[in-house]
Amino acid sequence: MTPLTEGNAMRIREFVETDWPNVWPIVQEIVRAGETFPYDPSMSAAQAHDIWIEVPPGLTIVAVEGDRVLGTAQMGPNRPGPGSHVSTASFMVASDARGRGVGTALCQFALNWARERGYAGMQFNAVVESNRAAVELYRRLGFTVVGTVPGAFMHPALGRVSLHIMYREL
Repeated sequence: MTPLTEGNAMRIREFVETDWPNVWPIVQEIVRAGETFPYDPSMSAAQAHDIWIEVPPGLTIVAVEGDRVLGTAQMGPNRPGPGSHVSTASFMVASDARGRGVGTALCQFALNWARERGYAGMQFNAVVESNRAAVELYRRLGFTVVGTVPGAFMHPALGRVSLHIMYREL
């Protein structure tokens, strides 16, 4: 994989509806693999759109290189009402764009977005323990595992694996 450099610069920007035809294949591939997200692998594009595209006060973004969508993220309050001072976010990166810093850039964007809006912290509710790349990325960015639910995720190859709850104060 070619790392992101000034010569092949990646930009992160707000999702616009015309991005969906390029975002859906990323979402579809990841969800159908069944290894990292607790979404129904048979979900339709319309169902995925309803789940992935955030409405205010949340935000959905894309990482692009030229016209190509490399990855996407969604962010917003973790819970409504008394829990709305803590944010959450989710990230998906195209398989052929992994290892280039796209996930790191998306996560850093989400952290900055949450900090600028006055959130007290960011919580990830269901990080699949076997998704080592994500767990390590989040740890590098200051998250800690604050709880683990044993066997809460049915991985297609590994069977029941644990889900981590990860948190970082802002």
